Amino acid sequence: MEKARLTTPVFSVNPKSYVWGARLRELADKAEECAVRYGLDSFFSAQLVDLPYVVEHCPHLTPLAQTVDPIVPGRGMGAVLPEALADAGVKAVFINHAERPRTLHDISESIRRCDEVGLLSMVATDSVEDARAVAQLHPDLMVCELTSLIGTGQVADESYMRETREAVKAISPETIVFQGAGIHCGQDVYDTVMRGADGTGATSGIVCADDPLAMIDEMMAAMARARDDLAARA
Repeated sequence: MEKARLTTPVFSVNPKSYVWGARLRELADKAEECAVRYGLDSFFSAQLVDLPYVVEHCPHLTPLAQTVDPIVPGRGMGAVLPEALADAGVKAVFINHAERPRTLHDISESIRRCDEVGLLSMVATDSVEDARAVAQLHPDLMVCELTSLIGTGQVADESYMRETREAVKAISPETIVFQGAGIHCGQDVYDTVMRGADGTGATSGIVCADDPLAMIDEMMAAMARARDDLAARA
Protein backbone atom coordinates (compact mmCIF):
# COMPACT_ATOMS: atom_id res chain seq x y z
CA MET A 1 0.00 0.00 0.00
CA GLU A 2 1.25 3.47 -0.90
CA LYS A 3 1.63 5.88 1.98
CA ALA A 4 -0.67 8.87 2.31
CA ARG A 5 0.77 12.12 0.98
CA LEU A 6 0.59 15.23 3.16
CA THR A 7 0.79 18.96 2.50
CA THR A 8 2.23 21.02 5.35
CA PRO A 9 1.34 22.52 7.70
CA VAL A 10 -0.58 19.54 9.08
CA PHE A 11 -2.98 19.57 12.02
CA SER A 12 -3.66 16.69 14.42
CA VAL A 13 -6.65 16.07 16.67
CA ASN A 14 -5.61 13.52 19.28
CA PRO A 15 -8.41 12.72 21.76
CA LYS A 16 -6.38 9.94 23.45
CA SER A 17 -8.81 8.20 25.84
CA TYR A 18 -10.79 11.29 26.83
CA VAL A 19 -13.67 10.57 24.48
CA TRP A 20 -15.03 7.65 22.50
CA GLY A 21 -18.22 6.58 20.77
CA ALA A 22 -20.75 9.32 20.03
CA ARG A 23 -18.62 12.18 21.39
CA LEU A 24 -15.63 10.98 19.40
CA ARG A 25 -17.73 10.90 16.25
CA GLU A 26 -18.81 14.51 16.83
CA LEU A 27 -15.19 15.62 17.05
CA ALA A 28 -14.26 13.66 13.93
CA ASP A 29 -17.14 15.15 11.96
CA LYS A 30 -16.10 18.65 13.01
CA ALA A 31 -12.47 18.04 12.09
CA GLU A 32 -13.60 16.70 8.70
CA GLU A 33 -15.71 19.81 8.12
CA CYS A 34 -12.80 22.12 9.04
CA ALA A 35 -10.27 20.18 6.96
CA VAL A 36 -12.44 20.81 3.92
CA ARG A 37 -13.24 24.44 4.78
CA TYR A 38 -9.64 25.45 5.42
CA GLY A 39 -7.94 23.14 2.92
CA LEU A 40 -5.77 21.43 5.52
CA ASP A 41 -4.39 17.93 5.85
CA SER A 42 -5.28 16.68 9.32
CA PHE A 43 -4.68 13.58 11.38
CA PHE A 44 -7.39 12.28 13.65
CA SER A 45 -6.52 9.66 16.24
CA ALA A 46 -9.00 7.47 18.08
CA GLN A 47 -9.43 4.31 20.07
CA LEU A 48 -9.02 1.31 17.76
CA VAL A 49 -12.73 0.52 17.94
CA ASP A 50 -13.61 4.06 16.78
CA LEU A 51 -11.16 4.29 13.88
CA PRO A 52 -13.52 2.57 11.38
CA TYR A 53 -15.92 5.52 11.74
CA VAL A 54 -13.14 7.96 10.86
CA VAL A 55 -12.13 5.81 7.89
CA GLU A 56 -15.67 5.53 6.54
CA HIS A 57 -17.14 8.95 7.27
CA CYS A 58 -14.19 11.36 7.23
CA PRO A 59 -12.42 11.01 3.86
CA HIS A 60 -10.47 14.25 4.25
CA LEU A 61 -8.86 13.17 7.54
CA THR A 62 -5.87 10.87 7.91
CA PRO A 63 -6.91 8.16 10.42
CA LEU A 64 -4.19 7.75 13.06
CA ALA A 65 -3.86 4.72 15.35
CA GLN A 66 -2.59 5.62 18.80
CA THR A 67 -0.14 2.73 18.84
CA VAL A 68 1.24 -0.18 16.83
CA ASP A 69 3.48 -3.13 17.59
CA PRO A 70 6.37 -4.41 15.46
CA ILE A 71 4.91 -7.89 15.06
CA VAL A 72 4.24 -10.02 11.99
CA PRO A 73 1.13 -12.12 11.35
CA GLY A 74 1.00 -15.05 13.74
CA ARG A 75 1.53 -14.96 17.47
CA GLY A 76 1.05 -11.69 19.30
CA MET A 77 -1.95 -11.82 21.62
CA GLY A 78 -2.97 -8.29 22.63
CA ALA A 79 -0.60 -6.60 20.19
CA VAL A 80 -1.62 -4.31 17.32
CA LEU A 81 -0.68 -5.77 13.93
CA PRO A 82 0.42 -3.28 11.24
CA GLU A 83 -1.25 -5.26 8.45
CA ALA A 84 -4.57 -5.19 10.29
CA LEU A 85 -4.45 -1.40 10.60
CA ALA A 86 -3.54 -0.94 6.95
CA ASP A 87 -6.27 -3.30 5.75
CA ALA A 88 -8.82 -1.43 7.89
CA GLY A 89 -8.01 1.86 6.15
CA VAL A 90 -5.84 3.40 8.85
CA LYS A 91 -3.14 5.57 7.28
CA ALA A 92 -0.76 6.41 10.14
CA VAL A 93 0.36 5.30 13.59
CA PHE A 94 1.71 7.06 16.67
CA ILE A 95 4.82 5.58 18.27
CA ASN A 96 6.57 6.38 21.57
CA HIS A 97 4.17 8.84 23.15
CA ALA A 98 5.24 9.84 26.66
CA GLU A 99 2.25 7.90 27.96
CA ARG A 100 3.45 4.76 26.20
CA PRO A 101 7.26 4.99 25.88
CA ARG A 102 9.20 2.51 23.77
CA THR A 103 12.83 1.46 23.49
CA LEU A 104 14.87 2.76 20.56
CA HIS A 105 15.02 -0.76 19.14
CA ASP A 106 11.26 -1.12 19.37
CA ILE A 107 10.79 2.28 17.69
CA SER A 108 13.14 1.24 14.90
CA GLU A 109 11.32 -2.04 14.31
CA SER A 110 7.93 -0.35 14.40
CA ILE A 111 9.02 2.17 11.77
CA ARG A 112 10.35 -0.66 9.61
CA ARG A 113 7.10 -2.58 9.82
CA CYS A 114 5.10 0.57 9.01
CA ASP A 115 7.25 1.12 5.94
CA GLU A 116 6.56 -2.46 4.84
CA VAL A 117 2.77 -2.08 4.91
CA GLY A 118 2.46 1.57 3.85
CA LEU A 119 1.61 3.24 7.16
CA LEU A 120 2.96 6.67 8.03
CA SER A 121 5.04 6.57 11.21
CA MET A 122 4.73 9.45 13.69
CA VAL A 123 7.27 9.23 16.52
CA ALA A 124 7.28 11.40 19.63
CA THR A 125 10.49 12.64 21.26
CA ASP A 126 11.32 14.81 24.25
CA SER A 127 14.77 16.43 24.32
CA VAL A 128 16.93 17.65 21.46
CA GLU A 129 19.14 14.61 22.01
CA ASP A 130 16.12 12.30 21.73
CA ALA A 131 15.06 14.03 18.53
CA ARG A 132 18.52 13.60 17.05
CA ALA A 133 18.59 9.87 17.91
CA VAL A 134 15.14 9.13 16.47
CA ALA A 135 15.81 11.18 13.33
CA GLN A 136 18.46 8.63 12.41
CA LEU A 137 15.62 6.11 11.99
CA HIS A 138 13.97 8.36 9.37
CA PRO A 139 10.33 8.23 10.47
CA ASP A 140 7.79 10.01 8.29
CA LEU A 141 6.87 12.42 11.05
CA MET A 142 8.22 13.38 14.44
CA VAL A 143 6.48 15.14 17.30
CA CYS A 144 8.94 17.14 19.38
CA GLU A 145 7.34 17.88 22.72
CA LEU A 146 8.64 18.28 26.23
CA THR A 147 6.98 15.66 28.43
CA SER A 148 6.88 18.16 31.28
CA LEU A 149 4.56 20.43 29.27
CA ILE A 150 1.99 17.86 28.15
CA GLY A 151 -1.46 18.94 29.31
CA THR A 152 -0.19 22.09 31.03
CA GLY A 153 -1.33 24.70 28.52
CA GLN A 154 2.26 25.97 28.42
CA VAL A 155 4.00 25.82 25.04
CA ALA A 156 7.74 25.19 24.59
CA ASP A 157 9.85 28.27 23.94
CA GLU A 158 11.07 29.27 20.51
CA SER A 159 14.61 28.03 21.11
CA TYR A 160 13.41 24.47 21.82
CA MET A 161 11.30 24.51 18.66
CA ARG A 162 14.20 25.79 16.58
CA GLU A 163 16.81 23.41 18.03
CA THR A 164 14.68 20.27 17.71
CA ARG A 165 13.62 21.12 14.17
CA GLU A 166 17.20 21.82 13.11
CA ALA A 167 18.43 18.61 14.75
CA VAL A 168 15.87 16.51 12.87
CA LYS A 169 16.21 18.21 9.49
CA ALA A 170 20.01 17.97 9.57
CA ILE A 171 19.72 14.18 9.70
CA SER A 172 16.39 13.44 8.03
CA PRO A 173 15.32 16.43 5.92
CA GLU A 174 12.21 14.69 4.57
CA THR A 175 10.77 14.05 8.03
CA ILE A 176 7.79 16.27 8.87
CA VAL A 177 8.42 17.93 12.24
CA PHE A 178 5.48 18.62 14.56
CA GLN A 179 5.81 20.75 17.66
CA GLY A 180 3.44 19.65 20.41
CA ALA A 181 2.60 19.86 24.13
CA GLY A 182 0.67 22.69 25.70
CA ILE A 183 -1.24 23.83 22.60
CA HIS A 184 -4.48 25.20 24.01
CA CYS A 185 -5.79 27.89 21.63
CA GLY A 186 -5.66 29.10 18.07
CA GLN A 187 -2.94 31.63 18.85
CA ASP A 188 -0.66 28.80 20.02
CA VAL A 189 -1.22 27.02 16.73
CA TYR A 190 -0.53 30.17 14.72
CA ASP A 191 2.65 31.01 16.64
CA THR A 192 3.96 27.46 16.41
CA VAL A 193 3.58 27.30 12.64
CA MET A 194 5.04 30.79 12.17
CA ARG A 195 8.09 29.62 14.14
CA GLY A 196 8.76 26.94 11.55
CA ALA A 197 6.82 23.86 12.64
CA ASP A 198 5.51 21.63 9.85
CA GLY A 199 2.50 20.85 12.01
CA THR A 200 0.97 20.79 15.47
CA GLY A 201 -2.15 19.60 17.25
CA ALA A 202 -3.83 19.21 20.58
CA THR A 203 -5.49 16.87 23.05
CA SER A 204 -6.61 18.54 26.28
CA GLY A 205 -6.63 21.93 24.57
CA ILE A 206 -9.53 20.59 22.53
CA VAL A 207 -11.35 18.00 24.63
CA CYS A 208 -11.18 20.05 27.85
CA ALA A 209 -12.22 23.31 26.21
CA ASP A 210 -15.62 24.81 27.08
CA ASP A 211 -16.67 24.08 23.49
CA PRO A 212 -14.43 21.40 21.93
CA LEU A 213 -16.05 21.72 18.50
CA ALA A 214 -15.49 25.47 18.42
CA MET A 215 -11.89 24.94 19.53
CA ILE A 216 -11.19 22.59 16.63
CA ASP A 217 -12.47 25.31 14.30
CA GLU A 218 -10.41 27.99 16.06
CA MET A 219 -7.20 25.97 15.89
CA MET A 220 -7.58 24.84 12.29
CA ALA A 221 -8.52 28.35 11.19
CA ALA A 222 -5.37 29.63 12.90
CA MET A 223 -3.25 27.06 11.07
CA ALA A 224 -4.76 28.09 7.74
CA ARG A 225 -4.05 31.74 8.56
CA ALA A 226 -0.42 30.93 9.40
CA ARG A 227 -0.06 28.95 6.16
CA ASP A 228 -1.39 31.86 4.15
CA ASP A 229 0.76 34.41 5.96
CA LEU A 230 3.89 32.35 5.34
CA ALA A 231 3.00 31.99 1.67
CA ALA A 232 2.54 35.76 1.40
CA ARG A 233 6.03 36.30 2.81
CA ALA A 234 7.69 33.92 0.35
